Amino acid sequence: MGISKAISKSMKDSSWIRAMFEEGEKMKKVHGPENILDFTLGNPDVEPPEQLKQELVRLVTSDTPGMHRYMTNSGYEDVRAQIAGVHASRTGLKFTKDHIVMTVGSAGGMNVVLKSLLDPGNEVIVLSPFFVEFKFYIENHGGIMKLVETTEDFHLDIRKIEQAITRRTKAIIVNSPNNPTGVVYTEEELKELARLLNGRREKGQRIFFLADEAYRKILYNGTTLPDVFNIYDDTITITSHSKDLALPGERIGYIAASPRITNLRPLMDAMIFSNRILGFINAPALMQRLVGKLQGISVDIREYQKKRDTLYAILIEAGFSVVKPMGAFYIFPRSPIPDDVAFVRELQKHKILAVPGVGFGTPGYFRLAYCIPMDVIERSRQYFMEMGIKNNRR
Repeated sequence: MGISKAISKSMKDSSWIRAMFEEGEKMKKVHGPENILDFTLGNPDVEPPEQLKQELVRLVTSDTPGMHRYMTNSGYEDVRAQIAGVHASRTGLKFTKDHIVMTVGSAGGMNVVLKSLLDPGNEVIVLSPFFVEFKFYIENHGGIMKLVETTEDFHLDIRKIEQAITRRTKAIIVNSPNNPTGVVYTEEELKELARLLNGRREKGQRIFFLADEAYRKILYNGTTLPDVFNIYDDTITITSHSKDLALPGERIGYIAASPRITNLRPLMDAMIFSNRILGFINAPALMQRLVGKLQGISVDIREYQKKRDTLYAILIEAGFSVVKPMGAFYIFPRSPIPDDVAFVRELQKHKILAVPGVGFGTPGYFRLAYCIPMDVIERSRQYFMEMGIKNNRR
């Protein structure tokens, strides 16, 4: 075999999300796309805000020289300053452009951070259910993922996190709002986690808090996202504009490192260097210019909330056990039968495409992405009702 053994293994363990999406593409060719109710992929169906489109036209037609040339590997200074200003205003901390690195989406950002932090054999705690790519990102840089279960309602289990920490633990990844559950961790539980990590630091072990905030603006019913920078000093956030500005294909995001991190300069230099040697070189020039001025806007979150409410009501009426999401655009019901893969296959018979919970490290559940047309959600009702009634009779 020509390919590496590590990649061969990773491909076998690879994302159920993509696998189900690709299976759905085959079904669409057979039955017609209009007849397939596809809940697999977190690919926003909304269009970017009008203000973004206007700014993009202005940038593309600009005669400013050098618009598409290389810049420093950390990104344009003025764009980083704009983002730093937003963080400084929100947190009260002394953020400057030197605390920001522009990245190729949050996936690129997470790889840059892990490349900069990990030595071979270092462990990274990940909370289950989790976004499966975290495992591969960690392994990309010689790290080992330590999976830790959350509570019954998908919140932090501090006792289990404490038990998972070893002398090799280098970081913990916290994804809130969460993919796949839509849960938003509270300020109280994050402070409890910070107390645990600070306790380890007092014993000489430094553990970094990596906050994946790809969905930070997609929040419902007045829910607020706790400010992690004021909760724990060794905090790095990784942000993407794929969801809040509906730009997943443009691959633009950024890293923000807390001004409170001790000896921060070497870490920033490492991340800038890693951005280069991982092959990203720099984040897309045009997209940097675009998002710098749009930090205060997002797609209309009310549309996602309507879809959440509709799908949640359908699932509850059908008898499914499910935690109501307070952010992101995913819902994670319990499978009515123990074998979540078998249940997802059963859904396919009704032309409903979902992702089994095993793909997120939590068997016995399934994920539905509701960033899709409302009529798809509404048409799924009769099938979920049938499935609920059928399985409740077992």
